[in-house]
Amino acid sequence: MSGKVFERKLNKKLERYFPGRVSAKLENDCIRVSGELTNWEDIVKACRMCVSKDKGLHVVNDIKLMDTDIPSMKIPKETSKELEGSKPDVLIIGGGISGASIARELSKWNLNILLVEKESDLAMQASGRNDGEVHPGVDLNKGSLKQHYVLLGNKMFDKVCKELDVPFKRRGQYACFNQRYLLPILAAYAWQKKHICGVKDTRIIRGKELRKREPELNEEFVFALYNSSAGCVCPYGLTIAYAENAVQNGAKVSLNTAVLGMEVKDNEIVSVKTNKGVLYPKLIINAAGTFADDVAAMAKDRFYSIHPRKGTNSILDKKAAHLVKSIASIKTVTRKKTHTKGGGILRTVHENLLVGPNAIETYEKENFATEGKSIEEVFKKQKLTAKGLSERDIITYFTGVRAATFEEDFVIEKGRNTKNLIHCAGIQSPGLTTAPAVALDIEKMVIKELSKSEIVTKNENFNPIRKGIPVLRDMSGEERTKMIQNNPDYGVIICRCEEISKGEIIDALNAPISVPTVDGIKRRVRPGMGRCQGGFCMPLVTQIISEHENISIHEVKKSRADSYITLGETKGGTRC
Repeated sequence: MSGKVFERKLNKKLERYFPGRVSAKLENDCIRVSGELTNWEDIVKACRMCVSKDKGLHVVNDIKLMDTDIPSMKIPKETSKELEGSKPDVLIIGGGISGASIARELSKWNLNILLVEKESDLAMQASGRNDGEVHPGVDLNKGSLKQHYVLLGNKMFDKVCKELDVPFKRRGQYACFNQRYLLPILAAYAWQKKHICGVKDTRIIRGKELRKREPELNEEFVFALYNSSAGCVCPYGLTIAYAENAVQNGAKVSLNTAVLGMEVKDNEIVSVKTNKGVLYPKLIINAAGTFADDVAAMAKDRFYSIHPRKGTNSILDKKAAHLVKSIASIKTVTRKKTHTKGGGILRTVHENLLVGPNAIETYEKENFATEGKSIEEVFKKQKLTAKGLSERDIITYFTGVRAATFEEDFVIEKGRNTKNLIHCAGIQSPGLTTAPAVALDIEKMVIKELSKSEIVTKNENFNPIRKGIPVLRDMSGEERTKMIQNNPDYGVIICRCEEISKGEIIDALNAPISVPTVDGIKRRVRPGMGRCQGGFCMPLVTQIISEHENISIHEVKKSRADSYITLGETKGGTRC
């Protein structure tokens, strides 16, 4: 089909649903959709209608959302000249799992690597706000980048997590059905996934066997699609570990650093403006999550769009962990293909149950507010998976925003118009699973590009081993005693719920990437992650940070620069 014919067909379809309001045009190897609409869901629908079977043609959304001010990217308040004039060989934009894993793999080479992240810590957005599932790939279509990388990435997790000293457990995944008539259809589906799509561990488990393995699941389930390779990891823990190993091997990480603009000449990025100065990188990797298309626009290489999708998860008290030992969810088959609205139930590496996420389209890339309705919808569905599930067991909840393209696939390629740019974009679920494999391919792309103009040599001192902070609660009594004898701080318990010692907190403050905030410590060694959610230990953690950093307790932040925990003295002082 010629481009003109394809364009006419798209516009005919758009005219039927959005008469006189939206049009599509083939332009610069992408499908640009423009017009004006008053509803975000309609914008998403219009753009989805324009998705092509040609994998190289991405949809770019230029439809204006009427009567709505779309929030601009939040940037750090601080400014400095700390990075002024820096000339990194590789500038990585984004401190999520993609950026951190790429930095680590590139540190195998003698390169000046700089990763910039606009937040006060790594994995603050999608990479730290997901369920941590390591997917088997059974629900992905053959031929997609997602499916290609998830099969490779899943197999790498045992080795990667061992090297980086990150807890990882292969829990297994059950997609459960109570519709007996679907058994022949799903058996054929399982055969196809196993023998054609390469998901070798796919098989059918009958209801009797399922109840033996998972006695608390709905007794009405008659069979389940099972994948033993499914697992779980702490997503922000893995991201931090990747970045720390990169730093140990010579890379640099700059937090609270936002990319504000780029100078592009002759299809090449000459300089990058940040709140900490202007940089002059040789090569840029765009791993900016929901803002990847904004970075692409700065680089004059915007050939895809991100449509953000919110998802809410709830974390339950450990006393509810007996309900599910693995990863499980009820499944129904309908003719209408939609994105999941109720997620599943996952037993985390820390032995909590995590319930969710749902999926809601949004135009706000940084709206992490959690709505009660989202939790209600997820629990309504997942109580059909495990009837003993109860909202009363929730100890906390969180919402993340996924970076979906309209094609629902990754964008991993060199810039199309801009020479010294590589995109790692559209990384939504199962982006955590695919990260190890994607990072290796981007490493190859980077070395190939840089080698065109210089000799790039191996870093002979590269060490893939990163030793994590000791976890005393997982040690034997003898091991703990020895640790305490060597350092009495390990005997001072700060967080009762998670059994975290003062020694572990100080270790986090001395880590290769130290983030001396209450949330920074929480994400590294878990004080405040238990039932009381920091009610007991937050003041103690704050005091330890104050002493270690030699700052006033009033200067200690919860997370961001403006997230003060205390404002001053309440008695006998002048502040309040």
